Amino acid sequence: MNAQVKQSLNGQEKVVSREETQAKINRFYAAVAAPLPRPNWTVMDAFESVVQCQPEHDCLIYEDRKLSFRELDTLAACYAALALELELRAGDVAAVMVENRPEFFAAWMGLAKIGVTAALVNTQARKQALEHAVRETRSRVLLIGAECLEQLLETQVPGSGLEVFVIPDGAKALPPLSAGLADITPRLERVTPLADAAGHRQSIRSEDPCFLIFTSGTTGLPKAARVSHRRFLGIGRGWKAAAELEPDDVFYCVLPLFHGAALMSLYSTAIATGGTTVVRRKFSTSRFWEDVGKYQVTVFQYVGEVCRYLINTPVQPGEDQHTLKVMLGSGMGIDVWQQFTRRFGSRIRIFEGWGATESNGNMTNYDNRPGSCGRIPFRELSHLRLVRFDPQTESHPRDDRERMIECAVGEVGEIICQISKADGTIVSPFEGYTDAEESQKKVIADCFEPGDRWWRSGDLFRRDADDYFYFMDRIGDTFRWKAENVSTTEVTQQLSTAYPEIEILNVYGVNVPGHGGQAGMAAVVMKAGHEFDPIRMYAIATEQLSHYAVPLFVRVASQAQLTANFKLRKVDLRAQGFDRSRVADPLYALSHAQRRYVPLDDAALAELGIPT
Repeated sequence: MNAQVKQSLNGQEKVVSREETQAKINRFYAAVAAPLPRPNWTVMDAFESVVQCQPEHDCLIYEDRKLSFRELDTLAACYAALALELELRAGDVAAVMVENRPEFFAAWMGLAKIGVTAALVNTQARKQALEHAVRETRSRVLLIGAECLEQLLETQVPGSGLEVFVIPDGAKALPPLSAGLADITPRLERVTPLADAAGHRQSIRSEDPCFLIFTSGTTGLPKAARVSHRRFLGIGRGWKAAAELEPDDVFYCVLPLFHGAALMSLYSTAIATGGTTVVRRKFSTSRFWEDVGKYQVTVFQYVGEVCRYLINTPVQPGEDQHTLKVMLGSGMGIDVWQQFTRRFGSRIRIFEGWGATESNGNMTNYDNRPGSCGRIPFRELSHLRLVRFDPQTESHPRDDRERMIECAVGEVGEIICQISKADGTIVSPFEGYTDAEESQKKVIADCFEPGDRWWRSGDLFRRDADDYFYFMDRIGDTFRWKAENVSTTEVTQQLSTAYPEIEILNVYGVNVPGHGGQAGMAAVVMKAGHEFDPIRMYAIATEQLSHYAVPLFVRVASQAQLTANFKLRKVDLRAQGFDRSRVADPLYALSHAQRRYVPLDDAALAELGIPT
């Protein structure tokens, strides 16, 4: 049936109509679009209103340290006073590079109190990437955690004229600081918390940027994406309504705060609800369920690989009797979803979604449909479209009227989101990057009528007959082999499901001398106590996958290469390929003659027809 979806939920057959799904979508967006109290209402206005309502309610919990809303506000007010002393004013930019701890919130919110935009720098950024982040955003001051000091000293930032203040890491003593660097503690101890902060940000409008977040782009240096006060607050209000959250909810934050998932999704929702946020410096599988029980956590923001880690760990005390009720995130494949709910309980509501830091559109799976990123039940009510994309020519095919062609059921294409109509009417604004040229690269015009403008996601999806959407790949990750397009996401999910002893599987395309396109390669990390079985891998790959999707090469690694936000790295792996001079890990090649993967040597390459 096209109008309804049957699915198994809590052991019972549930029918989700298109109307039911649309009602959930409407509820979210009604909250997002709710009028702000005034045009210059900012994130700090919203936070300060919570402080007035419940000053002593727990705001942050970090290790054994608790801060009430009043205490965090006071600490932020000290940073605001210091920022004024440094002659920072509304509209200026200052960089913040601090790991997950209360000082991150104090620094960012202190700047926001006086209308200064915080450029949130990746705490793993080094050398050129770190210098680029400061230079690209025209930051006038850098507030950096002592835990990132070593990285800073590798750059040309110290001594460049930029004022740099080091925030001590707890009770750890700072090392002697070189010229151009100063301990922030004495300055903070001397200031009086700013009492009239609102007057300093009166010129800031809700559509102005509250902070800048750097994308984890696949090529080139990261781009600084703008996130406005309005957008931040809208997302929080939307999730509060959709997940029916209250002030007694407890949010668990383990993803890095410099990234959109933790700050723009989780913490915006915590402010909207007035709930408590438990912050951990790093994600720990062994501490996860212990923390959930200790702090009575109810809401968790995830990315797919984090959930895979959880299902791959031995049984933990308390994992079957927990308070967790809502999970928000992206990247949970159907294989992980099914194992997760089987082990930890189907009563957890999983809101798997899709979006991007800079995107002007998103979608969410409100129906608990395993593996889906969301549903568009009525196309005419959405500004998202799935259009054909040809990976070979890297272009969008058009019809005889030069209009883009929407994908049929089961067809893979790129998601685009409408920015404006042909007459210039804004449908959904694209806030863009600090670099105007980079912003323009994400915009495509004349898609369905002359003059319309759309944002390109760079993400490939397919939809089913009930209009549920499934993420397939990033453009650039999908590769072409033997005249066929290969989705790395599909290959990963099929192999992971059939070979559960693999802990992490990363599939990517590599260049092959003498051959067009790219061949598949899989980097695998085995679970503890299990060794890679090349005969079993061959049997599973050839049985589960189309012949053109079977990986030609396997790299057996001791640990996965992950970004700071727990996403699998592919750029370096693709560059290294199967070059034995560059890869220290054991390498294997496909051998149909021996019906197994064999150690990579000249003979194995000769069998594949690859010159050495």
